[in-house]
Amino acid sequence: MKLRVAAAAVGAMAAVLLAGTPANAQAKPYDHQDPAKSGCWSSAKVVRTADIKMRRESVGTIKLWWSFKCKTNWVEIRTSSTATGTISVYAGDGRSDTFSFKAGNKGRHWGNMVWAENMCAYGKASVRWNGGRGGQIGNGSTTKACK
Repeated sequence: MKLRVAAAAVGAMAAVLLAGTPANAQAKPYDHQDPAKSGCWSSAKVVRTADIKMRRESVGTIKLWWSFKCKTNWVEIRTSSTATGTISVYAGDGRSDTFSFKAGNKGRHWGNMVWAENMCAYGKASVRWNGGRGGQIGNGSTTKACK
């Protein structure tokens, strides 16, 4: 009898916790996974491209990718190999992923995926040199793409 009561209490707690999260904002297939390691990159194309700018000067590019096979989006950037920063992707239902990158990799970096079937998504990136001192910070974002 005590075991059933404990199981019912645990089940009720889980229901309360899940009720606080919108159903469409819960984790989806491929959320927070690497598109290269998962194989999703092999069925993908770039759907939006924009400049990463420091003041008015372009310091790189940001690309929003869409995988037909995996129904996911992610962001790839190309910038200086000495830059560090963050790459973020946002799905229309409120889920997102932010990836921090270090200098290197010849300035090519990408973040993890978010599942975004039948909704809009967009990406943002922020890059820094010398810790951002002296205004050495660049930002870029894509416009929304809807699939």
